[in-house]
Amino acid sequence: MQPDQAIFLRDFLLPQLRSEQIVTARVISAVPSDRNDFRPDPKCFSAFGLSWHMVLCEFWVLDAVIHRRFGEFDPRPAELKTCADIASWYPKQFAQRLPLLESLSGEHLATPIDFHGLRNDPAVAYLNIAIRHSVHHRGQLSTYLRAIGAHVPAIYVESADEPWPPEPGSTSAAPASPPAF
Repeated sequence: MQPDQAIFLRDFLLPQLRSEQIVTARVISAVPSDRNDFRPDPKCFSAFGLSWHMVLCEFWVLDAVIHRRFGEFDPRPAELKTCADIASWYPKQFAQRLPLLESLSGEHLATPIDFHGLRNDPAVAYLNIAIRHSVHHRGQLSTYLRAIGAHVPAIYVESADEPWPPEPGSTSAAPASPPAF
């Protein structure tokens, strides 16, 4: 990959990463405080565990892009005890990484990063992996919400709980107009 291609890809993926991060935080925040331990099966993460896994892995991958290597997982901060805590903490941590990602040179972004001998892609390619990983697990968490009877926020335009278009007088957080895809 050439440096100018890496810049193009970064500039294409960062707006997507930003918009997905907002939706992911909404889904995490929809977990009722008394249902953080819900899991649909003993083999599944709890709602809290799945929420933490999403943000932990997203930041692990973003940090790998920034530092051009996959490091150790950061421990969970002690103050994060509920999904609501994670939903509040997540955007702040994301906001700290965004300017670092925006400032990376094309040469930096084009440098291959080894992923435990399984992949050796240009650093910028891992931004797409971060998006796909979070979207995948966000979908899992949204099914938890329905199973526990919680409000499922709109992810792409609408959900059964936030229909499109919003009803008059609704406090729905759905966009004022359908996004252009």
